[in-house]
Amino acid sequence: MVGVNRASRRTRAGYLTATCLFALLIDAAPAAAQVEEITVTARRREERLQDVPVAVTAFGTEKLRDLQARTIGDLQGSVPNLEIHVGDASNAVVYIRGVGQIDSLAFADPGVGIYLDDVYLGRAQGAFLDVYDVDRIEVLRGPQGTLYGRNTIGGAIKFVSRPLTNELQGSAELTVGDYSRIEAKGSINFPIVTDKVLAKIAVGHMSRDGFAQNSVTGKDEGGKDTLVGRAAVEFRPSDALTVRFDFDGSNDTPDTSRTPSRRTAVFGVPANTDPFKVAADFSNLSNLRTAGAAITINWSLSDALRFKSISAFRRMGYDAKLDDDATAQAFFGVYDYERQNQFSQELQLTYSGERLNAVGGLYYFREHDSTLSGLFGPAIGLITGSLNDQTNSSYAAYGQATYNVTSQLSATAGLRYTYENKKFLRTQRFYPGTQTYPVPYDTTNVPFATNIDTSDNWSSMSPKFGLDYHVNDDVLLYVSASRGFKSGGFDGRANDNAGAKPYSPETLWSYEAGLKSSWLGRRLIANLAVFDNEYKDLQLSSFVADRNGNFAALFTNAGRATMRGAELEVTARPIQPLSITATLGYLDAHYDQFIGPSGADISKQRKLVNAPRWNAKLAGTYRIDVGNGAGVVLGADIAYRTKTYPVVSSSEVLAQGGYPLANAFVRYEAANDRWWLSLGAKNLTDRRYITQGFDLSDSLGYQLAYYGDPRTVAATLGFRF
Repeated sequence: MVGVNRASRRTRAGYLTATCLFALLIDAAPAAAQVEEITVTARRREERLQDVPVAVTAFGTEKLRDLQARTIGDLQGSVPNLEIHVGDASNAVVYIRGVGQIDSLAFADPGVGIYLDDVYLGRAQGAFLDVYDVDRIEVLRGPQGTLYGRNTIGGAIKFVSRPLTNELQGSAELTVGDYSRIEAKGSINFPIVTDKVLAKIAVGHMSRDGFAQNSVTGKDEGGKDTLVGRAAVEFRPSDALTVRFDFDGSNDTPDTSRTPSRRTAVFGVPANTDPFKVAADFSNLSNLRTAGAAITINWSLSDALRFKSISAFRRMGYDAKLDDDATAQAFFGVYDYERQNQFSQELQLTYSGERLNAVGGLYYFREHDSTLSGLFGPAIGLITGSLNDQTNSSYAAYGQATYNVTSQLSATAGLRYTYENKKFLRTQRFYPGTQTYPVPYDTTNVPFATNIDTSDNWSSMSPKFGLDYHVNDDVLLYVSASRGFKSGGFDGRANDNAGAKPYSPETLWSYEAGLKSSWLGRRLIANLAVFDNEYKDLQLSSFVADRNGNFAALFTNAGRATMRGAELEVTARPIQPLSITATLGYLDAHYDQFIGPSGADISKQRKLVNAPRWNAKLAGTYRIDVGNGAGVVLGADIAYRTKTYPVVSSSEVLAQGGYPLANAFVRYEAANDRWWLSLGAKNLTDRRYITQGFDLSDSLGYQLAYYGDPRTVAATLGFRF
C-alpha cells in the first residue's frame, strides 16, 4: 500500500508539474499565439467550428499536411472513436463510435456516409478517397439524417474541395519514397471571365510497389497505380446566382490485388511468420474506376432565404481476383466484376434570420449495381458463379430548425422521413471441379442452383432534438437526442429462397452532451462530448459452416447493442512556434442481444467489430524561424488504441492487441510558403498490426489477416503560386 501511495503521489506531482509548466508557457506567450479558427458547414451553413453544437472534427490543408495525409485513412487516430482503413476489396471500412460496416459487397450499405462536395458515395469501393485538391475534411459523429441527403446512421465524412476564386493560382507537389513510391499532384485555378466564369483543374498520379512479396509469382502484392482528376467550372450570372459544374474521375490499376497473411495453417500449409511474405496463385487482377459529374445551383432568393440544388451522377467499376486461401494452391479464390451507377437529386432551402435558422430539403437517390462474382476452388471441388443485380431507390424529406430563445439559449428540432425500395435478383450455379477460370457464366448448360427475384421496402421517421447554451463567447454547452436509420436489404450470398428473406433495417437512438470551450485568448481549445447509443438490429456479415459442415456466409441482424463513451479534443498554442493537439476516446460497446445461427443468444461471447475501448493521440509541431520569413517545422505524433476485434466472430486469433503508431517529419518552408521541402516517416517503429481478417475456421478451418502499412519514408517538394 505504501508503494501505491508513493506512486500515486509521484503521478499527482507529475501532473501538477506539467500543468504549472503549461500555465507558465501560456502566460508568457504573445497574444498572436492563437489556435487557428476553422469554418465548417456541418449544419449546411458556414459557422465557426466552436459554435456548432455537434461532435465534429475538421482538418484544413495545413493540418492535413502535418498529418502526412495521402488518403482519408490517415485520419485514423486524429478523430476520437474513428476506425478507418482500406478493406480486402479496395473498399473503405469506416466505423464511428462502433457503428459501420465491414462487408464489401454491394448489398450492404455503409454505416458511415462519405460525401464528396455534398454528393453521397453509394458504394464502399471508390470511397477511400485520395487527399488532393482539398480545402478541408469534416468528420461528423452520430446520426445526420435531419441535415443530409442520405440518412447515415453512424456519422459522415465530408470531403470539401478547394473553392474557385478570381485569382490565377495553383500548386504542385512531387513525392518520392521507398517501395518505389512516386506521387505527382497539381492544380490550377483561373478566371475565364473575371467575376463571371471561373475554372479549376486538379490532377494527380500516385504509384508505389506493394508492401508484401508473393512467393508464388515473385511479384509484390497490393501496390498502387492511380490516376485521379477533378475539374470545375462556375458561372456567376449575378451576385445572387451561381451555377457550378464538377467532374471527377479515378483509375487504379495495380498489377495485383492484396493477399492476406495466414494466421493459421491452411490445408496443411503452415501459418506465415512474416505478414509481408505471402503466397497467392489467384491475385493478378485489381482494377477500380470511378467517374462523377455534378451540377450545383446556389440562388439567393433574398438576404435571408437561399435555394440550393445538387444534381449528381456517378459510376464505379471494380474487377478483382482475390486469393482467400493465401497459398500456392487453388483452394479458395474469389473473383468479382462489379458495375455500379447512381443518380441523386437534392433540393434545399435555407433560412437565416435574426432568431431563426432553418434547413429543409427533398432528396432522391437511385442506384443500380450488377455484380458477377464467384468462388474458384477446384482443389476442393468448389466453383461457383453468381449474378447479383440490385436496384435501390430512396426518397426523403428532411428539415431542421434552430430558434434563439434568448441571446444565449437556442433550441433545435428536426425531422426526416425516409422511404426506400430495393429490388434484388440473384442467380447462382455450381460448376464441376474440372471447370477452368474464368467461369463461362453465360454459355454453360449447368442449371441454376439459386434463382431469386424479390423486392421489399422500408420507411422511417427520424427526429432530432437539441438545446445549446452559450455561457459566453468562449464556452458552449449542448445536449441532443437523434434517431438514425439504415434500410434493410437482401443477403447477397443467399443460396436459396429461404436465405433471400429480407434482413431488417438498423435503427439507433443517440443521446449526446457536449462542451466546446476556448481559453486564454483562444490559445487553448478543449472540446468534450459524452454519448449513449442504443442500437437495434445490427446488420452483420460472418462466415460459418452449414448443417453439412460446408462453407456458408451469413448476413443477419444481430439484435441489440449499446455504445457509451466520451471524447476529448484539445488544441493548444502555448507559444507562437509550438502547436499541440491531443485526442482521447473512450468506448464501452457491447451486445445486449445476439442470436446466433443455432438460435441461442451469444451476446456474451461476442465483441463489437472495430470498437476499441480506448484510443488516443498526441501530436505537436514546432516552427523555427531561420530568417527572411522562412522556417523549419518539426513535427511528430503518436497514437495508441487498445485491443480491437476486426471480425464478427470475435476470433482471438485475429484480434489485434493494443499498439502504438508513431510518425515524424521535418519541413523547410520558404517565405510566404511559396515552396517547401519535407522529409517524413510513418509507422516509425515498423509495427505489425491487423486491420481486417477472415475467420473461416468453422467451415474451411483457417483464418487470414490483412495488415496495416509497414514503416514508410518519403520526401515531398511543393510549390504554390
